[in-house]
Amino acid sequence: MSQYAHETAETFAQARACYAETEQWLASEEAAALTHGELEDRLGARGRELLRVLHQGHLDLRALREQRRDDVAGADGIARTRVEKGHSRPLATVFGQVTVTRMAYRAPGAANVHPLDAELNLPEEKQSHGLRKLAAIESARGSFDEAAAALTRATGVKTGKRQVEELARRAAADIDAFYHERRPDPAPDDHVLVLTGDGKGIVMRPEALRPATAKAAAAGSRKLATRLSPGEKHGRKRMAELACVYDAAPVARTPDDIIALPGKDKKDRSRGPKATGKWLTASVTNDIPAVIAAAFDEAERRDPQHRRTWIALANGNNSQLDAIEAQAARHDVTITVTCDFVHVLEYCWKAAWSFFDKGDPGAEAWVAEQAAKILEGKTAQVAAGIRRRATTFGYSLAERDGADACADYLTAKKPYLDYATALAKGWPIATGVIEGACRHLVKDRMDITGARWGLDGAEAILKLRALISNGDFDQYWRYHLRKEHERVHHARYRESYALAA
Repeated sequence: MSQYAHETAETFAQARACYAETEQWLASEEAAALTHGELEDRLGARGRELLRVLHQGHLDLRALREQRRDDVAGADGIARTRVEKGHSRPLATVFGQVTVTRMAYRAPGAANVHPLDAELNLPEEKQSHGLRKLAAIESARGSFDEAAAALTRATGVKTGKRQVEELARRAAADIDAFYHERRPDPAPDDHVLVLTGDGKGIVMRPEALRPATAKAAAAGSRKLATRLSPGEKHGRKRMAELACVYDAAPVARTPDDIIALPGKDKKDRSRGPKATGKWLTASVTNDIPAVIAAAFDEAERRDPQHRRTWIALANGNNSQLDAIEAQAARHDVTITVTCDFVHVLEYCWKAAWSFFDKGDPGAEAWVAEQAAKILEGKTAQVAAGIRRRATTFGYSLAERDGADACADYLTAKKPYLDYATALAKGWPIATGVIEGACRHLVKDRMDITGARWGLDGAEAILKLRALISNGDFDQYWRYHLRKEHERVHHARYRESYALAA
C-alpha cells in the first residue's frame, strides 16, 4: 500500500466505521419498525455524525500532510524558526464540533503563528463560517432566540442568543465595502433612474438612543402610570434611515389614470412604470445625508456617464430634500425631485375635514377634484381656493387648521409637485417602493413585540435584510470570506498564504 493510500485509510477509518454502523442499523429490525418520519429524524442525526467524522478525517489528513516551512514570519517581521506539531483548536461546524490540528511556528517572545489556519481560512471565533452564514440568514429572518433554535435544529450545534447576535454582526462587516466595489448590471438608457428615501423608528435600549432623544426621555414624565396620554411619546425610538435606487421604463399617464371621481369607471387605467433592479440600503447609525449619499453612489455606479434621466421621490422632509440637492451638486447631475403624491392626498383630506362632517360623501368627491387639479399642474390655484373657502365661510382658526396646513404644504412644496410633467414623461410619482421597504426591512423584523435593540445589532440586521432583499447574499458571502481571509490571516504573516481553494 502506498504512503498516500495508507494515510487516507488511517484518517478515514472512523468515517468508514460510522458508515458501516449506519448501514447495519438501516438493515436492522429496529429500523424496520420505524415510520418514515421517525426514520428521517434518526437518519438525519446519524447522517450529520457521518459528515462530522468525514470532516474530521479530512482535517486530520491535512494535518498529517502539512509540510514544514522555512520562511514563516509574523507581521512583526520576526522569523519563527521553531516548529511544534500537534497544536489543536476546536471548531464548531454545521456538522458538529471538530478539532483542527496543525503546526505552530514559534519564536521567543513572539506569538505563535499557524500557516494552516490561513490555508483553511479559519475564523477567529470557535464557530465556523458555515455557522456564521446560517446565523446571518436566520437572524435576518426572525428573533435571535428563534435563530439560535433554527441553528440547533439544522446542525445539532447548541448556540446561545448572544453568540448568534455576534455571528450576525461579523457576517455584516463587509456589506458597505461590497456595495462600494460592486458594479450593477446596466439598464437601457431610456429607463429612468429613481432614488427614494424614508425613515422608520426602532425601539432602542437607552444607551443606543441619539443624545437628543435620550435627554428628552430622561426629562419627560408620564401623566399616567399604565399608558401614554395624548401627545406623549415614549422617547425610546431611534430613526432608521432607508434609501432605494431602481430602474423604471417610462409609462406615460394622465390624471385619470391616477385618481377617478367617485362613480366613474376605473377600468383600463394604466398601472404606471414598474420598478426593476431594486437596490435597498438601511442604517440606524447613519443620518439622512449619509444614507442619501449612499443612494447617489449606487446611482452613479449604474449611470457613471449621466446619460439617463435621474429623478428623486421624497416625502417632503426638508432634511431629505436638502440632502438630495446637496448630493446632486456633489455628483454634478441634474435630478428632478418630486414629492410623493400620496402625501399630498393626505393633506387634501386634512383640508376636507375642515369643510365637511366626518363621513360626508361630499368630502370624497371634493378631495378627488382637488387631487385631479394638482395632477394637472394647478397646485397654486388649489392652495388659493382652499384658503379662500376657509375665509369666505368664516371658519375659526381651529376649524380651518387642516385647510391651512394643506394650503401651506402645497405652497411650500410647489417646486416639487410638477405631476403634469412627470405623468407626461412616464415617471413614477409615489414612494410606495420605499414605504414597502420600511415595512419589510424594519417593521417586520425590528418591531417584534418586546424587542429593544442595541446599536450594533440593529445595524447588522438592517444591512443583512437589505442585502438579502437585494438578492446579493450569495455573491456577498464569497466576497466576505475573501475579506475575512485578508483581515484575519494576512495581518498575521509577513507573506500571506493563499486560500487552498
